[in-house]
Amino acid sequence: MLRGLDIRDMLIIDRLELGFRPGLNVLTGETGAGKSILLDSLGFVLGWRGRAELVRAGADQGEVQAWFDLDPDHPARAVLRDAGLPEEDELILRRVNTRDGRKTAWVNDRRCSGEVLRRLSETLVELHGQHDDRGLLNARGHRALLDAFGGLGELKAQVRRAWRAASEAQAARDAAAAALEEARAEEEFLRHAVAELDDLDPQPGEDESLDSRRRMMQAAERIREDIGKAQAALGTEGASGAASDAMRWLEGVADQAEGQLDDPLAAIGRALVELDEAASGVERCLEALTHDPRELEETEERLFAIRALARKHGVPAAELPALSGELHARLAALDKGDADVAERDRVAREARAAYDEAAARLSAARREAAERLDAAVTAELAPLKMERAVFATQVTGAEPGPEGADEVAFTVATNPGAPAGPLARIASGGELSRFLLALKVCLTGPDSGRTLIFDEIDRGVGGATADAVGRRLAQLAQAGQVLVVTHSPQVAALGAHHCRVEKRIADEQTLTTVTELGPAERVNEIARMLSGDTVTDEARAAAEALMAS
Repeated sequence: MLRGLDIRDMLIIDRLELGFRPGLNVLTGETGAGKSILLDSLGFVLGWRGRAELVRAGADQGEVQAWFDLDPDHPARAVLRDAGLPEEDELILRRVNTRDGRKTAWVNDRRCSGEVLRRLSETLVELHGQHDDRGLLNARGHRALLDAFGGLGELKAQVRRAWRAASEAQAARDAAAAALEEARAEEEFLRHAVAELDDLDPQPGEDESLDSRRRMMQAAERIREDIGKAQAALGTEGASGAASDAMRWLEGVADQAEGQLDDPLAAIGRALVELDEAASGVERCLEALTHDPRELEETEERLFAIRALARKHGVPAAELPALSGELHARLAALDKGDADVAERDRVAREARAAYDEAAARLSAARREAAERLDAAVTAELAPLKMERAVFATQVTGAEPGPEGADEVAFTVATNPGAPAGPLARIASGGELSRFLLALKVCLTGPDSGRTLIFDEIDRGVGGATADAVGRRLAQLAQAGQVLVVTHSPQVAALGAHHCRVEKRIADEQTLTTVTELGPAERVNEIARMLSGDTVTDEARAAAEALMAS
């Protein structure tokens, strides 16, 4: 709910602070007094696109601040959370426009973009008027309005889920078909490559082991002689024999050495064990170095074949086994590709059939809701002196999408037998205002949470019709807050809160002022609206009668 508006140096307003209350708030004043400037200023702080030049002549910048009360479940809170802005019970919007056109906005004292302001405004304020292209006159929003009226949220959710499932199933089918087509284009290569890899059958780690074996065999002749010498030096004719002799000699005299030879004998024993292990290792090495010359040739041939195949496929030799598995999988997918595509095609058809069924249910529900809306609007038109007009909600087929397969348009025929057409094109100014009001009465729920603004929606009507318009506005205001800019005394008389907009000249400058009216002042203002510049006692009595009715 809008609680206040503070305007500084905007157009012909130097400083203006307004308070608003629940219920029906009316703004009255002579034509040209500046009522539209108030709406321009409110639109500016809400991020709406409007006039380019807003700063008052002689001022460096203009500023507008608006503050709203937010219920705990108000939809503006979700916008604040998404934007990372402070979420409080009071929402304060402030926006500045400098002389050079730069605009800066704050939400609860935090900088934000104009886009965030516009997203917030969609949850805070709804403007209706003869030239309003944001609300009921915008045919692109008629489907959502009908769905909200009909309570079709769950059906729409089912359609969105079905559309998503059908889209995903179709995308999977198309991807499988494209993959199959791509595989078929390289089928000859795949079969040849798989056969070549199967014939060679490279094993994990084989390249490394073959290279190691090849290097060992190549080095065998060069190192075998030295290894043989080492074997002789370690054997019975070398270190091992000498150590055995030393041990035998020492053992022969150990009894006479009074234990002095025990440690040396133990050390020689350990040395003999180590020498024996060393000799055994050298012997095993010599055996490994012994090879058939054909083994070296065969090893080199296989190693070179593996490396050549790796170069051919542009992968390291160690990755050939993995490549073989990948190519086998691609070939297997190709061999079963037709069956896979056929299965995915079946799933996609079933998903689309489920979507079509859900969309058909939604279409039927929309047609039923359209009939109820038409009846409700027709009932509202009669008190507004438009009982001969025909309002019809057209539900026609459209390209299927996540919101169903329907287009919705509100059409009117102002006279019996006349062709129906779009709301904005067929109705005249006064008729359009009444159509919009009747629609809004039918479409607005008690928990919308938005402030409704009607800009001269009573234009072109008077007398009993204006009274009916005022009563419909008061009915809407019972559910929350309505602001109406009006020239109709019948409408103004029904307001719960009344402000008069006036234009004055001070120091050769034209300025707009707004005055909140008390009961007596309201009588005088409504009397002025009834009689003109000269307010008579009869006009005051008529004003009091209107306010009492």
